[in-house]
Amino acid sequence: MQPRQLGQIRIERIVESICADFEPLSFFPETTPADWEQHREWMQPRAMDPASGNIILTIQAFLVRTSHHTILVDTCVGDHKPRPNRPQWDMLKLNTFLPRLAQAGVSPEDVDYVMCTHLHWDHVGWNTQLQNGRWVPTFPNAHYIFAKRELDAWEELHRKEPQPHYTDSILPVIEAGKAQLVASDYALDDEVWLEPTPGHTPDHVSIRLASQGQQGVITGDMIHNPVQCLEPGWIMRADFEPDRAVTTRKQFLDHYCNSGVVVCATHFPEPSIGHIVPRADSFAFAYEE
Repeated sequence: MQPRQLGQIRIERIVESICADFEPLSFFPETTPADWEQHREWMQPRAMDPASGNIILTIQAFLVRTSHHTILVDTCVGDHKPRPNRPQWDMLKLNTFLPRLAQAGVSPEDVDYVMCTHLHWDHVGWNTQLQNGRWVPTFPNAHYIFAKRELDAWEELHRKEPQPHYTDSILPVIEAGKAQLVASDYALDDEVWLEPTPGHTPDHVSIRLASQGQQGVITGDMIHNPVQCLEPGWIMRADFEPDRAVTTRKQFLDHYCNSGVVVCATHFPEPSIGHIVPRADSFAFAYEE
C-alpha cells in the first residue's frame, strides 16, 4: 500500500481487514434486488464479491503524518473485543493492525493524536488494548480527539443499555485522561481540522487536510460504498438519522465533485483514495490507481 503525498502531508492506509460479509439488501435495507441489478456489473469484483454477491468493505485507519504531528484517523475493530451482536467482529485475533502500523514506521508511542470520525465499534477498537487483564490506551502519548456531542450521545445510550465498545474502547481513554473533547468544527492547526458531516451518528465528522495548496478529506462513515455516489439516497442500516445522513452525503458529493480534493473513503475497496466526479445526473468515485 503506497503512501499518498498531499503537499507535505503523508497519508497511509493501515488495513485491519477486508470483509465480504455484508449482504446488500440487509446493509441497505430499503433497497430491492432490482435496485442492485443496474450496479452489479460495474461493482464486481472490486466493490462486490462475484461469488457471494456481498458488498466488500475495507476496515482501515488512515495514518496521517504532517510537518508537526503523527495522527491516526479511526482505529478499526480491535483484537479480543467482545462484540456478541456482531459475530464477524467478535473476539477477533487478527494481529494485523499494530504490525502494519509498525511496517509504516510508527510505534504506538509515536502517535500524537487519534482522531475518531465517530464512535462506532469498527472505528474505535484499537483505541485500547488488553494488558494484564485491563483495557488501556494503545497510544500512550496521544490525545484522543472526540466530538463532544458525539460522546455525550453515546454516554446517554450506554446509560440506557450498556454498549460493549463504550466500555472497552472509549471509557478507558476517558479514565486515563487522554480524551480531548472538541466541537465538530475543531481545527488542530492549518493542516488538519474537522468538518461536520452528521447523520450516520449524532455528531459524525470527517477530517480535512491541506498542505501546499493541496487538499484532502477522510470521509469516515459519511459514505460507505461507491454505489452511494450514484445513489446518495440509499440509507445504510446503522444511520442514526437517515434523512440527515442523506442530506449530508448529497451536500458532500456536490461540494467535492470536480474540486480536485483527494477523497480518502474509509470503507471503500482498495485503493480507497480518489476523487468525486460527475456521472449522468449523479456522481461517481474515480479511484487513484
